[in-house]
Amino acid sequence: MDNADEPDRHALAEMLEASRARTLGLWRDMREEWLLGPKLAIVNPPLWELGHLGWFQEHWCLRHRDPGEKGPSLIRTADALYDSAGVAHATRWTLPLPDFEETLDYLDRVLDLVLERIDLEGDDDRIRYRAQLVVFHEQMHCEAFTYTRQTLGYPIPPNAPDVPAPAAVNSIAGDVQFPGGRFMLGADPGSGFVFDNEKWAHEVEVGPFSMARCATTFRDYLAFVEDGGYQRHDLWSVEGWAWREATGATRPLYWCREGGVWFVRRHDNYAPLPFDEAMIHVNAYEAEAWCRWARRRLPTEAEWELAAATAPGDLDRKRRYPWGNKPSLDLAALYGAPHSSVDAAAFAGGESAWGIRQMLGNVWEWTASVFQPYPGFVTDPYAEYSAPWFGDHRVLRGGCFATDPALIRNTWRNFYKPDRRDVFAGFRTCAI
Repeated sequence: MDNADEPDRHALAEMLEASRARTLGLWRDMREEWLLGPKLAIVNPPLWELGHLGWFQEHWCLRHRDPGEKGPSLIRTADALYDSAGVAHATRWTLPLPDFEETLDYLDRVLDLVLERIDLEGDDDRIRYRAQLVVFHEQMHCEAFTYTRQTLGYPIPPNAPDVPAPAAVNSIAGDVQFPGGRFMLGADPGSGFVFDNEKWAHEVEVGPFSMARCATTFRDYLAFVEDGGYQRHDLWSVEGWAWREATGATRPLYWCREGGVWFVRRHDNYAPLPFDEAMIHVNAYEAEAWCRWARRRLPTEAEWELAAATAPGDLDRKRRYPWGNKPSLDLAALYGAPHSSVDAAAFAGGESAWGIRQMLGNVWEWTASVFQPYPGFVTDPYAEYSAPWFGDHRVLRGGCFATDPALIRNTWRNFYKPDRRDVFAGFRTCAI
């Protein structure tokens, strides 16, 4: 894999400003009743989450200038309000938060001070790491803001790009056969900023497997629903059936049926099912139930990364992206392309060397792998990022239409509990 160039102070400043512009654009139409919104276990109050972004940036780039030192915040009570590791989720609706204008002012002041520091010290490795950390943290929250708006039925974000995806071309039915072999799973040193859970590449043995060339579509999933998939105990894992019984789920999230026609809610509107788009808003239990029905299975994350990053006959050299080592918005449905999921056959130019389509972008893809540390794992300075979630979360790969292109790569490991279906997640499958 080619070494990724480290950003200089000018690039860091541009990244910080671009992330903040996206954040503010996502809530440019903020209404009074949206500031806190309904109290749900799967989202944060927007007002709290905005303030948390300022706190995180200030915490890492301004207050911890030296090891062991922690300076004061611009807001006296900031730690008690916005430290996500210390502030219980359920309390975030009742905290004495600054109002919307005060919160925006806090964000502005923090960013101005960080940009000043970047201008003076941006070539220092420590501040470069911290600046990238807060940029990528903010971009992850921008994705969360996007699915929060979907969860709460708010309109499409006002800054959402409206660039149509390229037309679907060629047939992508069927599987690609992989002979398997020894493969280095994970990120290589010198490949640019990566998170601790990607470190470091280590050899794994992958057996022969066959993977679908595209993600499971709405059309594919509808057949399962109409065949009584949600009522058939035999198709579900013990944990999956317990989830289905506890929630009373009888259909995918956001689906409804009127006059014999299925519709799906996207933000504040319902539309007929987009049959050829990648299925989205399903959890790992639902994906596994579909697999049992179809006599398929979810891939492991090692299989997924091998299919995305290598080429036939060459498992030693890995690509940063399925199509090569250069990022491109023209080759994947990522932020800056469509404002929703797209046809699973689109973006033919972004196929991996094996002929697998849309391994980056469109929808996150559930894998069969439990989120665990790689051998020799050591926490990065942001210790709360990965370590607390090992063991009870599931790995997802590939990004989605709301993921920032600078964030995603073939080695990126996302992780959610297997019951989450509010996020922009779907799945692709392997033959049994």
